[in-house]
Amino acid sequence: MDSIQYIFIVYASFFVSIVCFSLFINAIFLKFATTLGIRDREGPVIRWSNVSKPALGGISFYIAFLLTTACYSMFFDPIKVFQDNTAIGLMASTALAFLMGLADDAYDTKPLLKFSVQIFCGVVLILSGTVIELFENDWVNYVLTILWVIGIMNSINMLDNMDGITTSVSLSIIVICLISASFQNGFETFEYMTMLGICAALIGFLFFNWHPSKMFMGDTGSQFLGMFLAYIGIKYLWNGTLFSGSNEVSQQLIQVLIAFIIPIVDTSSVVINRLARKQSPFVGGKDHTTHHLSYLGLSDSQVGFTFLGLSIVSMFISVGIYRFIDVWLWYHSLIFVTYFLIVFVILFSITQKNKDKRV
Repeated sequence: MDSIQYIFIVYASFFVSIVCFSLFINAIFLKFATTLGIRDREGPVIRWSNVSKPALGGISFYIAFLLTTACYSMFFDPIKVFQDNTAIGLMASTALAFLMGLADDAYDTKPLLKFSVQIFCGVVLILSGTVIELFENDWVNYVLTILWVIGIMNSINMLDNMDGITTSVSLSIIVICLISASFQNGFETFEYMTMLGICAALIGFLFFNWHPSKMFMGDTGSQFLGMFLAYIGIKYLWNGTLFSGSNEVSQQLIQVLIAFIIPIVDTSSVVINRLARKQSPFVGGKDHTTHHLSYLGLSDSQVGFTFLGLSIVSMFISVGIYRFIDVWLWYHSLIFVTYFLIVFVILFSITQKNKDKRV
């Protein structure tokens, strides 16, 4: 058996196994969970669904991540995991994000503690060698890396406000990075197998999270996913190249904008609108782009399919940029910035309707 056949058999078996495991473990959580992640308190209901459901999906993501680490060590080279600084940085930062999210689901932690942990996650990435390489000044890159980690962890958390949205959006981003790694023949890397494992875990969870959902991922899931997506975003998008090996600053920025278009647009719209109303952008509310699509008359499923379709379109554009553009020219920037602005303007303008329904 040659190496290609071996890798295919290992990954195919692994992917199917993790999907089945995700379905099984989430079914167990759903059957036996009663209080963990369900907050019963007085005050306004911020989550779109006013029905309390277990927010335990994120635990299955992290278990799948740990299983992936163990499987990679068994089937490939464990040295690439436990003696590789970037891999150790990924494991440490995702562990911190997971524990902080778990604490938030169980005890509702203070915003300052959450923010501090997010900063520390970014510092861990920097110390392990995972840094956005956009400018010549290292300190500017360090600051940008920390801001990126904080921004994505919060935007994924904020996007988790309606059934299936965050799950499907995260899947599309991971698939973009998987395809990018595949073109680079990076099949035997630790990151490739972790992306495959998290994809499988998300697919299994989506069975329970699509409308009408039976469970949520909670902060446990959104914080872990945010940290993981921030990491692969740095590795394959911020620091990525075109298929030809060339890269430009504008091309790197646009690949990030296209791949993360939904979290960026949703978070930007919410922050702009809340600041305009002189409200804190860090307090929850039913004023996201998802909510406003619902106010227009779309069902929760239709909103989910709308964002899934937009994610798929953006995924094809992002992959097309990587594979079919050999030399980045000025008009490429114009075309793809225009696409981003069209999506932003449409979704932002929708948030300006039904303002009386905002909470």
